[in-house]
Amino acid sequence: MKLESDFLVIGSGIAGLTFALRAARHGRVALITKREITESATNYAQGGIASVFSQEDTFDAHCEDTMVAGAGICHEDVVKMVVEEGPQIIRDLIEWGVQFTTSGETYDLTREGGHSKRRILHADDITGREIERALVAAVRADANIEMYEHHIAIDLITEAKIARKRLKTNRCLGAHVLDKNTGAVKTFTAKVTLLATGGAGKVYLYTCNPDVATGDGIAMAYRAGASVANMEFMQFHPTTLYHPNAKSFLISEAVRGEGAILRRRDGTPFMERYHHLKDLAPRDIVARAIDNEMKIHGDDCVYLDITHENPDSVRERFPNIYQTCLEYGLDMTKQPLPVVPAAHYLCGGVMVDEHAETDIANLYAIGEVAFTGLHGANRLASNSLLEAAVYANKAYEHAITRLDTTPAPAEDIPDWDSGTATNSDEMVVVSQNWDEVRRSMWNYVGIVRSTKRLERALRRIRLIQEEIEDYYWDFIITSDLIELRNITTVAELIVLCALQRKESRGLHYNIDFPERDDTHWKKDSYIKKQF
Repeated sequence: MKLESDFLVIGSGIAGLTFALRAARHGRVALITKREITESATNYAQGGIASVFSQEDTFDAHCEDTMVAGAGICHEDVVKMVVEEGPQIIRDLIEWGVQFTTSGETYDLTREGGHSKRRILHADDITGREIERALVAAVRADANIEMYEHHIAIDLITEAKIARKRLKTNRCLGAHVLDKNTGAVKTFTAKVTLLATGGAGKVYLYTCNPDVATGDGIAMAYRAGASVANMEFMQFHPTTLYHPNAKSFLISEAVRGEGAILRRRDGTPFMERYHHLKDLAPRDIVARAIDNEMKIHGDDCVYLDITHENPDSVRERFPNIYQTCLEYGLDMTKQPLPVVPAAHYLCGGVMVDEHAETDIANLYAIGEVAFTGLHGANRLASNSLLEAAVYANKAYEHAITRLDTTPAPAEDIPDWDSGTATNSDEMVVVSQNWDEVRRSMWNYVGIVRSTKRLERALRRIRLIQEEIEDYYWDFIITSDLIELRNITTVAELIVLCALQRKESRGLHYNIDFPERDDTHWKKDSYIKKQF
């Protein structure tokens, strides 16, 4: 079954939705998403979106904070562009119906770790949900956007793949997509294909990401021949709720921004031992500090304490966090919250240029799936929603120039060929491998690494890859099998980039190379598939 459009958008977070809304002014948009359209990392974002929005703040200050957090390898031109376009992007979101929290006649700006000023616009503590609500409503009302929920992309279609050989210039023509409800594989063709598939937190055993974050876009782009970069920089959110039933519920950075203190089990505050900003230090430092405290003292968690602040103010500022914790029997106004780090945000991804285009023509990537150069070795809090929305606009402005110059994909693009594949009755193989990849990544490629641990992880991952390749083509494709293949690919890329970097910087800490090396490693790490 073939479905043709001008733009194919894969993903339905802030990146995919804002691009789709802009692109729909110029052509037909097919938007596919793995589950319901609202199921994305955006929907779970609590803290907010960073932008210079007050007289006390400056672009230079926001740029400086971003580059300090990024540990020396942010691309300065990208940082400047994203920061300076921020206020207009905020106004665009407001025009689409996003309602940020106000204080009197002005927007209520909060502060998070690594920021020198209050510049975080938020909607209480459910900012992502509010952004998603407004954008989804706008998308549903747009007749030029066709939504395909419960559809998961299998692989990209490129000219090189069809020709079965390397081409001097390769072009993306669309994607093969599994309809999860029917089991049918559909062929989506488009002049422009956009990856907005989000991150890869599910590569790790413990993550605060939604279940859809399996690195699909990165894996597909890499298999198609696109370059990836800086995959070693996985950000671990320092404070996810430690509770058997909470499934790593995230406690926003903004809680520390409003005065919360990290303490050991005995009540001793410890962050002053690790950074002069104490509890407002950048996330990589806070996550490593917590990891170290837990190992030194043999504790399962540390505690986030905001009980010294006014209870009414806490409840008013964090209604969702307060209510959710209450459901687990924890009153954050009366007792410290048990917290642990968990995989949260991937600072690397598919390499893109200033227009968000990859090195495969007509294939764009925006949001967490992309590597733009903004985040460097560690993302500054609340810069991710900003980056996604800014680059959605950049991709749109460039992609519409391709409509008149790009011929429609040929009608003879082959449909998906299942060959002699049969239904599998051995799904235990998928679940076993899934679990093994995620445990290996958590144990060997976590907050603190060593070369020996990385090499051990790589051996295990490659053995699992061999099993998956055998299994993948023998049985009819399922969503679980697609995601397993993707997390294993992304896991390998993370390890390979980590092995490249012979230093410790930002989110990458290797005990064999504990010092930052600006002489040799003040640069990005790159990987490209060899055909």
